[in-house]
Amino acid sequence: MGKCPPLALGLWHVLTVALLMLFIAAGDIRPAAAQQSDIASTKHNLSTSGSGSVKSTSESQICVFCHTPHAANVTAPPPLWNRELSSATYTTYTSNSLDAQTILGGVLSQPGGSSKLCLSCHDGTMALGTVGVLGGKTNVSVAMSGTDLGKMPAGPQGATSGFTRNLGVNLSNDHPISFTYDSTLATTDGELRGMDAQQRHPVGTGTVIGIRSSGYKPLLPLQNTGTGGAGQVQCTTCHDPHLNASKFLRLNRLQTSQPAGSDFNPAIDQICLGCHDKLGTAWSQSSHASQTIADEAYKLESATLREFPTGTQVWQAACLNCHDTHAVQGTRRLLREGVSGSSGGTGVGSYKLGSTSSPNSVSAVEETCYQCHTTSANSVIGTANGSVPDIKTDFSLLRHMPITTSEQKSGVETHNIKDRNFTEERTTLGQLDVNNRHAECTDCHNPHRVTRNSLFNGTGVNTQRTHTPGGTNGNLASGALRGAFGIEPVYGSRSFFAVPNSFTEKTGDGGQGASTAVASTWVTREYQVCLKCHSDYAYSDDNVYPSGNSRPELASPGTPAAATERNNYTRYTNQAREFQAPVTHQGAPGSQGTDAGAGNNTNNHRSWHPVMDITGRTTALRNGASANSWLAPWNANVGNQTMHCTDCHGNATASGTITPSGTNPWGPHGSTNNFLLKGPWNTSSGSPDTNALCFRCHSTVYANGGGTTGFRNSDRGDLHSYHREKVGSMRCNWCHVAVPHGWKNKSFLVNLNDVGAEAGQSGSKEVAISGSSSNYSEGPYYRRAKLKIVTFRQNSNWVESDCGSAQKTGTNLIANSQGSTSNNTNPATGKDWMTNTCSSPP
Repeated sequence: MGKCPPLALGLWHVLTVALLMLFIAAGDIRPAAAQQSDIASTKHNLSTSGSGSVKSTSESQICVFCHTPHAANVTAPPPLWNRELSSATYTTYTSNSLDAQTILGGVLSQPGGSSKLCLSCHDGTMALGTVGVLGGKTNVSVAMSGTDLGKMPAGPQGATSGFTRNLGVNLSNDHPISFTYDSTLATTDGELRGMDAQQRHPVGTGTVIGIRSSGYKPLLPLQNTGTGGAGQVQCTTCHDPHLNASKFLRLNRLQTSQPAGSDFNPAIDQICLGCHDKLGTAWSQSSHASQTIADEAYKLESATLREFPTGTQVWQAACLNCHDTHAVQGTRRLLREGVSGSSGGTGVGSYKLGSTSSPNSVSAVEETCYQCHTTSANSVIGTANGSVPDIKTDFSLLRHMPITTSEQKSGVETHNIKDRNFTEERTTLGQLDVNNRHAECTDCHNPHRVTRNSLFNGTGVNTQRTHTPGGTNGNLASGALRGAFGIEPVYGSRSFFAVPNSFTEKTGDGGQGASTAVASTWVTREYQVCLKCHSDYAYSDDNVYPSGNSRPELASPGTPAAATERNNYTRYTNQAREFQAPVTHQGAPGSQGTDAGAGNNTNNHRSWHPVMDITGRTTALRNGASANSWLAPWNANVGNQTMHCTDCHGNATASGTITPSGTNPWGPHGSTNNFLLKGPWNTSSGSPDTNALCFRCHSTVYANGGGTTGFRNSDRGDLHSYHREKVGSMRCNWCHVAVPHGWKNKSFLVNLNDVGAEAGQSGSKEVAISGSSSNYSEGPYYRRAKLKIVTFRQNSNWVESDCGSAQKTGTNLIANSQGSTSNNTNPATGKDWMTNTCSSPP
């Protein structure tokens, strides 16, 4: 309008008020509680009186940069737009778990409605000072300061930082817009607020969400820009460009009080929860939303960078701890720190840089978690009542899950969840291509549901970092695994060599007090989370080891790198079949015929560590074995306890315990020991290593003698002690299988008279060992094995003649480590055979 005389200014004021009333009628202004529609005090005041860094050097009018009462752009949606619309073609948000995209059968539509108005500035393609009408002239360019060559500036952190509001034309890292939000979408997603037929929430009233109309002003308005006037989410659903509120948000940017549950409370709840109902109480009870647990405050620099008020605590930041509605370029699912790159970081006041065109900046889910789950020095938050587990350090240990992109064989992060339960296609787990195998934080944890409780269905908070070993809770999943995705094998055979018939997927969240039954639809056991990757659910099992199932990619930072160190233990074993615990094989059932899959079946049966179910082998059934053959808590209720995978796998622990020291976390993130074990698995030559993994749970009487174990007879007493005394030093793997998850023989006993498919052999063969220097190693199950069993016995009935050569010949004989197939230099069985085999051992 140029410089107007007083009368003209008065008329312009009247027109401005009228225009604002038109905006209200059009549904574009709805002041939130304690907020005002006062554009003059916001960064959208681009006039000379503006307080922001971007403003005109000459124009004093405020509204003219967006609106005009006359000669408005007829191609633009209302209200009375005074700018051209960008002609850019946008890369829209996409996600494997975006149900709006699925419903459309493809990608999201190009932005429309009010979103096009916003993007006419915020996509960075058009000059900010160019307006349609000003002072009776058209296509006027107003001189501006603080711009980037006249366009939206990147800001001090740069265009790819996630802190710029120059959104660009690539909107894949920005909250989706211009999609219809109705009951179909809400039902399909399962974690969106339910809608009625008129697209209102709450159903019937629509006080929170709905299509704005005369006399009806929901807090989060949908715009009727969809097919047939359907209400769509647009930029103005969350933002009111005239409000003097943080980020122009219509409702709270931060949580102001503990979320109450499934009902949205606009007075206290974060705006995100207005639409996103993260299974109601699941989010409100989670560690990340808990006012008691997540009370750590952001460090000053970190809060400043994220534009959080000083002292903002984790529970207050809530969704914004991990997500940003306009996130860093290159990220997925709006993750705040979701990319890795050559610059940036997760320390104080820093962030990750990323670009979709940069090979060094690719989506890295763990970087989001590492903001807080790192050392106190590098964390973006301080400490308060509880310690935040340092997970990043575990992933830097000698052996760790292959979590970084460079450690994953595919070269990209194939991890790609498909729904709110973080379920994943079997193909991306490696079912058809083992190169797709990967590890990500959300493979095991659902950050919207995790709780600090030793039980997934526990009430409140307890001091356990995860589960309580042993005891009445057995193998129940901990709160750290609440609401995760897992599988339960369905068996059709009890043979060690039979793979499961099928798998039942476990998803969802039962909540506090939920059923702990294995048959529940949600995860109730830790092993259910582990088995989705460590079984033939995620890779094929041809039952041929080693030749048919070699896994060379295991020679990665997560596993031993040298072949001599691995001793060929580079094959995935199918832990779903190893840990199977058939009821008929529990206890001491005696001969099970060929049921277990072994070729030598007299008094033989399957054995397993009680991860999936109890063994039933009580001290009474072990013929008087002392409970003190186990360390606490495993010496209580022997045979009727269950355990967790993470009792053996995880950060290295001190001798005699499986509990991590200090603040070291539970979980199989990383370890200084091979195979992510809590202790060394391969004892050195000479005296038994009491620091070995086995002696984290089993008493050292097995190694040093002097105890009463289940292996005994009436003449010699405890045969572990007897052999220890006679031999002088022993290895567990001489007699027991090298991968003690589960086995075809009782008590994990190897039997070199019966070597079969588990070692790549057809049929049942005997290994020709001769003399004390001879042994048998063939991964994954045999490591320096020496034991030959002719007849299996009940625990206290063993006799000397039960051990020795079966005297097989010809094609039924396997050459020993020295290449010899002679096995007749030893007596067939008994004391002399054992003396020849075990004296002066290596």
